[in-house]
Amino acid sequence: MPSRSTEEVVPAAAWPPLPLDSWRNTYTTLHLWTQVVGKLTLALSDLTNHYWNTALQVTPRGLATLPLTVGNRLVVISFDLAAHHFVVESSDGCSTTIPLEPRPVAEFYRLVMDALARMDIHARIWTMPVEVPDPIRFEADSIHRSYDPAAAAALWQVLVQIKRVLEQFRSRFLGKCSPVHFWWGSFDLAYTRFSGRTAPRHPGGIPNLSDAVTREAYSRECISVGWWLGGGSTPIPEPAFYAYAYPEPPGCPDAVIAPAAAGYDMRMHEWILPYEAVRGASDPDASLLAFAQSTYEAAAELGKWERATLER
Repeated sequence: MPSRSTEEVVPAAAWPPLPLDSWRNTYTTLHLWTQVVGKLTLALSDLTNHYWNTALQVTPRGLATLPLTVGNRLVVISFDLAAHHFVVESSDGCSTTIPLEPRPVAEFYRLVMDALARMDIHARIWTMPVEVPDPIRFEADSIHRSYDPAAAAALWQVLVQIKRVLEQFRSRFLGKCSPVHFWWGSFDLAYTRFSGRTAPRHPGGIPNLSDAVTREAYSRECISVGWWLGGGSTPIPEPAFYAYAYPEPPGCPDAVIAPAAAGYDMRMHEWILPYEAVRGASDPDASLLAFAQSTYEAAAELGKWERATLER
């Protein structure tokens, strides 16, 4: 069978609608469940650049950790959002699953830790969620308990499409750059490019997140593009793409970017493109690529990056 052309337009149906109000409770619960797994990545992997070892990966079935080291074994923990199972697999052939269904965060946390213990996987984690308002420790959270399988599957499909396009964008860059990966703290999919220069000390101040983490994440000049669901502590009420530079060079609010639906948000100090504008475009791939490329070019030019040595 011939391979798919990279220039072939993906049908609009591949980009499902995901209005925040239609699944807000599931979003909140799933966010907290992924934080349980995220804390396990901190405990079971060695620190790499900017905490990339802790990010989750978009897979053909959902979200998963990178391989984690437990003694002489490798372990992968995943959310199978196709079959709606939480899965732990190890290199010695052992595995266990937990159904993804409505259940309190406290119960999910207990089931996960019990399943790990049965597989002789032991990790102590800080059970306070990060980057969320009014956090409740995992073991005490009986409030958040929603799980809508259709909404979770739609989220996964959105992430698949975005990762696919941003991987194409990533291939254009020769300098240091991150994977296209999913951050469980802020619950967003992101990709970051680096100039190679150090950055000013980040002020920190992200709720329930150590300033040391933030300062490591932003220890080098960078330009990021990504997607998140809106709401929470942000002034953006619906899913949207974002792009920003750290440190932000003067002139970003006045830069001309594409597509026409994108603009600069003075509250966020970021460029914003509504997800619905991409989903409804005649060519969603081209629309997202235009946003990623134009915001990068604007920030790199204003920040005086050495583009000739960084780009393919």
